[in-house]
Amino acid sequence: MSSKTPSCQLYLISPLEVGGDFPARLERALAAGPVAAFQFRVKGLDQHEAAELAAPLQAICASHDVAFIVNDDVALAKRLGADGVHLGQQDGSPKDAREELGRDAQIGVTCHASRHLAMEAGEQGADYVAFGAFFPSTTKDTEHRAEIELIEFWHELFEIPSVAIGGITPENCQPLIEAGADFLAVSGAIWNGDEAANVAAFAEKLK
Repeated sequence: MSSKTPSCQLYLISPLEVGGDFPARLERALAAGPVAAFQFRVKGLDQHEAAELAAPLQAICASHDVAFIVNDDVALAKRLGADGVHLGQQDGSPKDAREELGRDAQIGVTCHASRHLAMEAGEQGADYVAFGAFFPSTTKDTEHRAEIELIEFWHELFEIPSVAIGGITPENCQPLIEAGADFLAVSGAIWNGDEAANVAAFAEKLK
C-alpha cells in the first residue's frame, strides 16, 4: 500500500543492566543516528527500583525525541508517564492497556511468528506488532522463529507497523528492510560493543 513510508527505523531495546554508566551509553547511542524508540526492559526489580533506573533514561530519550516504551509492565508505564508499553502474550490485552494509559500511548505486542496473533493484536488496538526471532539471538532464548515472508505478508495487507526482532545486525538486516519492516528492534547488536559505532552502522543501512 502506497500510504506507508518505505523508511525503516531503529528501535533500541535496553540490556538488562541499565545502572552504572548505562545512561551515558544511551546518550551516545541516541546521538549517533536516528532512533525512533527505546524499550526499557528490566527483570526482577520492584516498581520503585525500576522507576529510579528509568528516570534518567526517560529524560535522555525525551531530549532526543525518542519514544520511551516500557516492557511488560502497564503499571510502571503509567507511573512513569511513559510514551507506551510493549506487551508479551502473557501481559494482558492492548485494549486494557489503552484504558490504563490513554489514547496517545504507543502499545506494541509480541506476536512471535503468528499472523493470527498479530491480527488479534490489531483488532484490540495495538499500535504496532513485533515478529521474531528472525535470527538466533544472543540476548534472549528464542523459541519462535519467523520467516521474512511474514513481514512481506503483513506489509502488503495491513496498515499497522511491524517490528522485526531477534539477532538483527547491520550485516543481516537488509532483507528485512526490503520486505517492509517498519522498525528493527535491536539490543545485543548495539550494546555488545561500541554503541555509537553500532547505531551509525545501522543508520547507514536504513538510509
